[in-house]
Amino acid sequence: MKALYILFAALSIVSCQNQGKEDINKAKQASIDSMKVEINKQRVIDSMKTEMANLKEQQKVEQQKVESQKVVVVHQQQADGTATTTTTKKKKGWSATAKGAVIGAGVGAATGAIVSKKKGEGAIIGGLAGAALGTGTGAVIDSKKKKE
Repeated sequence: MKALYILFAALSIVSCQNQGKEDINKAKQASIDSMKVEINKQRVIDSMKTEMANLKEQQKVEQQKVESQKVVVVHQQQADGTATTTTTKKKKGWSATAKGAVIGAGVGAATGAIVSKKKGEGAIIGGLAGAALGTGTGAVIDSKKKKE
């Protein structure tokens, strides 16, 4: 009988020790997984900051183009004494809202495809979310331009 108690006690100790190791390994894996999630979030934030900097640079260039593309009025005197006036005006480019939507959709789709296990679904969801955020950001930029 004593042998059974000793055997039972030894099995209990061994099984508890193995369970402790499994718990430690699970905790380590959970920590690693959470770090991977944070790294991916930071990667997305960094890419959005880069895109916003590129967008601001593009807007500066476009604003300079718009300023250089003034309306040209030409008056011509014809032989019979009548005058004709010709006005030329350049087309306006994309609004910041449209650009933001396109850029956001592209960045969101790429990020969604990278982060998601299901590439197609991740790209679609990321693209939609990115387009929404880009549209909002572009609308804010447009409203600031109107105030100026």
